[in-house]
Amino acid sequence: MTVSPFDHPLLSGLLGDEEAARHFSLEADIDAMLTFERVLAEAEAEHGVIPRDAAAAIVKALASFRPDTAKLRAGVARDGVVVPELVGQVKAAVGAPHDAYVHFGATSQDVVDTSLVLRLRQAIDHIGLLLGENVVRLTGLELEFGDRQFMATTRMQPAIPITVTNRTASWRAPLERHQQRLAEISGGLLALQFGGAAGTLEKLGDKAAAVRAALATKLGLADAPQWHSQRDALAEFASWLSLVTGSLGKFGQDVALMALTGPDIKLSGGGGSSAMPHKQNPVKAEALVALARFNAVQLSGMHQALVHEQERSGAAWTLEWLILPQMVVATAAALRLAAELAAQIESLGH
Repeated sequence: MTVSPFDHPLLSGLLGDEEAARHFSLEADIDAMLTFERVLAEAEAEHGVIPRDAAAAIVKALASFRPDTAKLRAGVARDGVVVPELVGQVKAAVGAPHDAYVHFGATSQDVVDTSLVLRLRQAIDHIGLLLGENVVRLTGLELEFGDRQFMATTRMQPAIPITVTNRTASWRAPLERHQQRLAEISGGLLALQFGGAAGTLEKLGDKAAAVRAALATKLGLADAPQWHSQRDALAEFASWLSLVTGSLGKFGQDVALMALTGPDIKLSGGGGSSAMPHKQNPVKAEALVALARFNAVQLSGMHQALVHEQERSGAAWTLEWLILPQMVVATAAALRLAAELAAQIESLGH
């Protein structure tokens, strides 16, 4: 058993998303952090900050480096972050005299935040594909059933007749807007983190801007000043995640209510009941509502994590680690479930 439903051996079948979750695995995190250290050495050597033979030694050592994860775990318990122990192990693998140039000019937050952004980029690609699939499936429902009619419901009471398209547009249109929003916020989100001890890159002197630009280019990230204590881009992304699951929750709620009343919708493949074999429960629709409410609750925590004291906060930073990965996986799971639910709609309207 685990404490999270998103990687629970049973509940993850409903609430999880393996592709999104793997970007938050230990392997993915370590790989991204080591990529940062390798590319940092290359960029610094190109600009004369460290010797080229030192960079070559670092790159060679990292090619076959495998960390001692038990020691990493102990290091996190001691230091509050994995990087000091990880860098220590890399230095030992590189050996003298080049070990002095490992992680040169960087700080733990540079490594951890850049690792996060590199992995978020892959998660966003996955989420974007799922979002597009939902738009296509909902558009398909409109093309097939859009001219049919059923009774509109306002404030849980019958109102006037409307077409199927009148309702499905309220499911599809927000998702299309979320696609536009994601394109707008991605540039600010997918930015390199590189500021050194207190954000000034003091060890790099007049080479700082050039090294940072080269590092960003090599990693495929935007070149931006350090954002150690400026977490608005992450909070904005979390808000976007909650908007997406909120819109999908509305879709799920509508489907569940339509299934309750009967003739307006026909679904295939509902969930069974242990006590009432005749039932087909709208499991996916219910899960969409739950995931929407989950992300809405988590969003307040990400806004709490905006409050960093001075140049770096261990507390606010740790809060992000607790919350953001679960919001990403919840959103991917909701998009997966919504696409599956749309595919189970055999008929709409009459």
